[in-house]
Amino acid sequence: MSSEQLLEDSYAVLPLRDIVVFPGMIVPLFVGREKSIKALEEVANSNKKILLVTQKDATQDNPDTENIYRVGVLANILQLLRLPDGTVKVLVEGVERVKIVAFIDSGDFFQAIAENVEEKEGSKEEIEALYVMKSSDDFDRFIRFMERYAEENGLSRG
Repeated sequence: MSSEQLLEDSYAVLPLRDIVVFPGMIVPLFVGREKSIKALEEVANSNKKILLVTQKDATQDNPDTENIYRVGVLANILQLLRLPDGTVKVLVEGVERVKIVAFIDSGDFFQAIAENVEEKEGSKEEIEALYVMKSSDDFDRFIRFMERYAEENGLSRG
C-alpha cells in the first residue's frame, strides 16, 4: 500500500445523485432517502465524518454497492436541518479524497472502510500552461462579449 493509508474506522456512506463533491467544497444537499437520512443522523450524533460518493445511475432510488463509485470524499457536516416534509437539508464540507476498500453491511445504511488517495500536484510548467490557456479562453470570451455589446448598442469600433 505505497503512500496510501488505510483509515482505521468505517464511515457512513451517503450516495449522491448528479453531483461530485471535492475537497474544499462546501455544498448544501437535500436528502430524502431513508437510508441516507439514517446515515446522516448516525454521523451527526457521533461527530464523525461522512463519506460522500456519487452513484453511477442517478435514477435509482435504492442503489446497491455495485452502483456506487469507489472514489469519494470524506466530509464534515457543518449544518443539519430537518424539514417539515421529512427531508433533511445538510451543509457539508469536503475534506479529503478517499477510495473505498470494502463495504460493511450495517443494515440501516451503507458503511465503508476507506483509504486516503494521494493527491498528485502537476509540474510548475503544466500549471502555468493551464493558467495561460484559461486566461486566453476568458479573454476571447470577453472580446466576443464586447463585440456583441457594441453591435447591440450601436457603438463603433475604432
